Parts: sequence; C-alpha cells; structure tokens
Amino acid sequence: MVELWGRQWTRQQLLARVGRLDQLAGVQLVQAADGAERGVRLLRFATGAGFDFEVLVDRGFDIGRASLGGRPLAWWSPVGLTGPWYHEPAGIGWFRGFPGGLVSTCGLDHTLLGGTDDSSVFNYPHRQTETYGLHGRYTGLPARLAAYGTRWDGDECVLYAEAEVAQVAVFGEQLVLTRRIEADLGGTAVRLADTVTNTGPTACPHMMLYHCNIGFPVLDDTAELCYPAPPGSCVSEARTEDYRALAAPEPAFVEECYEHDMTPGADGYVRAAVLNRAAGLGVYQRYRRDQLPHHITWRQLGSGTYVVAMEPSTNRDAGRLDARERGELGFLEPGEQRHYELEIGAVTEFSDWAAARPRCRRGS
Repeated sequence: MVELWGRQWTRQQLLARVGRLDQLAGVQLVQAADGAERGVRLLRFATGAGFDFEVLVDRGFDIGRASLGGRPLAWWSPVGLTGPWYHEPAGIGWFRGFPGGLVSTCGLDHTLLGGTDDSSVFNYPHRQTETYGLHGRYTGLPARLAAYGTRWDGDECVLYAEAEVAQVAVFGEQLVLTRRIEADLGGTAVRLADTVTNTGPTACPHMMLYHCNIGFPVLDDTAELCYPAPPGSCVSEARTEDYRALAAPEPAFVEECYEHDMTPGADGYVRAAVLNRAAGLGVYQRYRRDQLPHHITWRQLGSGTYVVAMEPSTNRDAGRLDARERGELGFLEPGEQRHYELEIGAVTEFSDWAAARPRCRRGS
C-alpha cells in the first residue's frame, strides 16, 4: 500500500479521490528555455511526499536539484545547468560544466584526475596514447530517452524513467550505459540501476564514480559525516583533524579529500550519510560494496562552493595512472557488462543512525 500523510492507501482509494494521479505525484518532461541551459530536457519527479527531484536527460541522465518539503538536499554549483554542447573534457574543464546536483556520474572509461595513458588496446596506429581530463566524458553526454511515467503493481506505485547513454568513438571506447531511475509514490528516496556494456570489438578500460553532492541546509556547521568506517585516510594536501564534523563556509577554504574503508551490512550494502540533527535533515546513500569497493569524500567548505560529496567508486582517489600501476585498472571485454546500484534519499528520522553515531566523528 501507498503511505501518504501518515495514512496508508490502496490504489482504489487514492484514484477515487483525484482526477489524475498527477494531482498527487508524477513525472513530467520539460525543456529549459533560456541562457546556457536552453534546450536541455528535464524530467521532474514529484513523489507526493514533498520529495521532488529532476533528472537531467541531456546531461548523462543524472540527478540534478532535489528537495524535501521545499528544503534543498543537493548543492547546486555556480555554473548551474548548461547544455552538453558546452562540455569541456580536456584538463580540468569539467568544472566549467559541473552543475553539482544530487548525483553526477563520472566515467565511463576514466574518472578522477587525468593524464596521458596507453590506448594501444584499440589497435589503431595513430592512437597509441590518450589524454584524459578530469572525471571523463560521461557527464557531457545526452541520453536517449526510452520511457518514463508511473506504474502500479497491485497497491504499490513506482515513478520511473529509463534511458541509454553512449560514450563511443571510432578506434576508441564503445561503452553504453543503460539506466533505470525509480522512486516510490510516497517515498523520499531515488534508486538508480545502471548497466555498462562494452559494445566494441576490443577490450576497453572502465572506471565509474558517483559524485553525490550534498549542500545547505543539510550541510552546515551542525552537520556531520556518518560512515560505517574507521577514520579515513587524507589524500589531499589540506586536511582537518576532526574532518567528520562539518563547519561554516570559509572564503579561503582549500579542498580536502578522504578515503574510507566502508563496512557493508550483512546484505552487502553500505549505508553512509551526511546528517544535520539540529536541522532535522540529512541525506543518505546506499550501494553495494562489491560493485563500488572504494569511497572518497570531497570536503569543500568554501564560500559559494560549499559542498560535501560522498563518492562511491570503482577506484582509489589517486586515479587512472595509479590504478594501472597497481594492476587495479578494470577492463570490459567485448560484450561484457558491469552492474551498479545506488540509492540516495532524505533522512528525517535519526533513530536508525543511532548505532552509527560513535563513528560519526573522528576519534570518537
């Protein structure tokens, strides 16, 4: 049954009270019409529980702005939404098109810092090396929309969308991601189910990272990281000793990055969160440790660029060249697939996180 406003409803009871389900919840396809975002398609999800989010159809089918009861959950960058035609894949040009948002996918053949690496696997004499930019090309690619809407199964209702994103080149990578996005009617979380397939004739490097960007009012000087992990390893030049306790914005803040060895539950899933008990609001993520064995935290508490990103990843923060040197750079053989699951949602009840609180702050 659907739970809305403190009551459970059958399908018949709900639909008898509205002209269309859209009165309560639904998925709407719209198009941005002005500025650098003009022409970008969006899917707007409303679950009926005050949990609203947008899917950026033409920006990797990622999750953009999200809110609960009108309060934002995700950080929205100074860049905002731009068309994929403005994407700059070289160097750190990724930041010129980085919207932030609840989920920005990085990949599919490269994530993290770039550099020049061997590409002889593609058997093309004039492409023996490839120079990779920050976080790869994925977020600058538009999706081919397959379906969206609502679907009832008995007295349960799911809002959904499906699409395909292709990152392909002649004599290069030919990787296709298919994504299904779901949210329950009456729910406060969104689920992503991704499959990456090598459709090319040769083996291809594959890296994947989910950049989940949490912002104000979840992020504030009363917020904390709540991870099922011992104190992490700082992998940046700047560091803060009590880094799990978050702070107010500082104009001169220098970014910090931490790696954590996350402990999954008995079901194989990791649950991690940014919690702000004073605000009565938090954001959690849930993912499979065997699919995404590494976790990076981007702690960027600057003015305007005020964000904490929880980043489950296939690889360590050191990136591609380090992964190759360690023998950890993954490859997909022709026709081979990798599957990923990610759930991200709002926290308003903190009792489920009580057992994790001793690990919420470093050294406690």
